[in-house]
Amino acid sequence: MIVLETQNLTKQFGGLTAVNAVSMTINQGDIVGLIGPNGAGKTTFVNAISGLNPPTSGKVTFFGEDTTGLTPEQMCKKGLSRTFQIPSPFPKMTAIESVMTASIFGNAPGVVKDPVQHSREMLDFVEFPMAEDVLSEQLNTVQLKRLDLARALASHPKLLFMDEMASGLSEGELSDIMRILDKISRKGISILMIEHIMQLIMAVCNRLLCIQFGTKIAEGPTQEVANDPRVTKAYLGSAD
Repeated sequence: MIVLETQNLTKQFGGLTAVNAVSMTINQGDIVGLIGPNGAGKTTFVNAISGLNPPTSGKVTFFGEDTTGLTPEQMCKKGLSRTFQIPSPFPKMTAIESVMTASIFGNAPGVVKDPVQHSREMLDFVEFPMAEDVLSEQLNTVQLKRLDLARALASHPKLLFMDEMASGLSEGELSDIMRILDKISRKGISILMIEHIMQLIMAVCNRLLCIQFGTKIAEGPTQEVANDPRVTKAYLGSAD
């Protein structure tokens, strides 16, 4: 089953084309790595799909429905959730209160019978290392990313976007994230992850999409894309 499809998705900011006619597909059960050099347009592409910055042109289809230009709230209610490269929680809220915002407002009425218990289960699921009543402003970057992931999962997503979840992690913390990603996938949630850490990409992704200067240069099975000379050149440059 096709979960998400983009057709010639384009995002322009004035005279700058940040995303240039990118077409791609995510199937049910996929863990897709979105890779490319810094400034390639990866986050802009995700923002255009999720409604944060609607596309200039092109089409987004989510489970067969045209969702082009819908707001993030509307996309969330349809089953698309995300984490951010730099988490921005409500600083004076506790960890469990932050997750409860998604438990309550990210689901259709009646889906979550007990928001407190559901939020607690999400914190446990991502192995949040602190007490649930800790204030968000007291958390470090790694802890904030776990909190951001728990919040994203609290709205029962069918597709999860993750933006550089592994940046800044130690070797042990990277192994923990791999284990959590496996748990998420086994729940039937498809994943699109923006990531620069190739160790993680190669270990968990079954497909890759590589973009450079806003244009897709490769898409397909992980090993095939990783070995594509165009991808190598995008990251390392040419011998010339």
